[in-house]
Formats: sequence, structure tokens, C-alpha cells
Amino acid sequence: MQMEPRNTTEAALHDYKMGLGIFTEKMPELAQHYNTFTEYCFREGVLSKKEKQLIALGISLYSQDEYCIIYHTKGCLDEGCSEQEILEAVGVTAAFGGGAAMSQAVTLVQQSVQELNQLKQ
Repeated sequence: MQMEPRNTTEAALHDYKMGLGIFTEKMPELAQHYNTFTEYCFREGVLSKKEKQLIALGISLYSQDEYCIIYHTKGCLDEGCSEQEILEAVGVTAAFGGGAAMSQAVTLVQQSVQELNQLKQ
């Protein structure tokens, strides 16, 4: 039995997972190689998983990729980032990426943090 998403952030994560599942069915080898590559990139190394998620969130904001913004905001929270750490990272991105990055930071990132933290309660 599949539960209905409780908010827009959860709905976006659900849509991404569903799309990824369909893509994986149609292109299993490519999806497997892509997943192996990204898992390798995000493993603990000289940089921590937490630092890598903060970097990925910054790149997602800069490239205006809404699904990745939500996905990596969740990744930051899952790796123990505080809201303050996330906001500092998006501030650095806004300093580099200008208004477009800032507009996503003050809307989508803050909404995602709020909604994802509500799901934990």
C-alpha cells in the first residue's frame, strides 16, 4: 500500500523515485552504472558525506535543478547538517550565483527543510 505524499517536498521526492524506477526498468545497465558512479562520488573520503551534500546542494542551486535542490537538501539533513549550515552553504552559492540561486534558497530550500523536518516528528 502506497502512502500519499504529505507535502510538496515529499511529492517531489516521490516523483523523482518513480521516474528513476521507470528509467531503470527501461535502461537497467545505464542506470546501474550511473548509480555506482554517484554512490562512489558521495562516499566518505577526504571530504565527509556531509560536506559533499553541501557542495551538491550549492551546485544544484546554481544550476537551478529543483529536484536536485530538494534531494540534496534532504541529503544534507540526513547527514546531520543543521539548518544554519545549509543556509550558510546557500549563502555562498548566492554570492557566486546571484539572484537566481538566492531565489531558490529563500523559497525551495527553506520550504524543503521545514517540510522534511516535519516528517521526522
